[in-house]
Amino acid sequence: MTEAAGSVGAPVRQRIVTWEDPLVGAALARDLSGLEYLQAIAAGRIAPAPIAVLLGMSILAVEPGRVVFGLDVGEHLYNPIGSVHGGVFCTLLDSAMGCAVHASLDRGQAYTTLELKVNLVKALTTKTPSVVATGQVVSAGRRVITASGQITGPDGTLYAHATTTCLVLDPRSAAGQEARPAPGLNGPEQPRGGNGNGR
Repeated sequence: MTEAAGSVGAPVRQRIVTWEDPLVGAALARDLSGLEYLQAIAAGRIAPAPIAVLLGMSILAVEPGRVVFGLDVGEHLYNPIGSVHGGVFCTLLDSAMGCAVHASLDRGQAYTTLELKVNLVKALTTKTPSVVATGQVVSAGRRVITASGQITGPDGTLYAHATTTCLVLDPRSAAGQEARPAPGLNGPEQPRGGNGNGR
């Protein structure tokens, strides 16, 4: 982050973000199980999704049905009243829970989020330099998987908790049609109209 002279006498912050082509990783996901794909991202063999780079979050741990994300807290995540925006909490939890679901899927399977419920319980500022979001599968059926997640600080303070319901999409059919992959961090992204989930 660099500073420059501001128009009202305050220093202006600047943050430069670079990322790799997300469709390269998305193509690789089609030939890996969810666990293999996420492990490759965590190990740096596949580039993270641009949203992860933009917000400053990364995968810290992956196991079947459980994923831990880390987030570096910075002013670039602030809302107008001086704390981390609630949308960042939602994105972080959606990513952790969605990836926990993804880590439970076989090669060729995909999913999408049907429902997301987030409870914000404590404001977050740069006084806490980093937090973790842990997502874990609660119930896994053939077509529907539910998961829960929590954001906690280094001292165990709870900042938010959430639940999600995800729809499992079938592998590629015999007719050659592909299941629609999950969006954003939660899997390969494809154009998708009008659902407004923003990922």
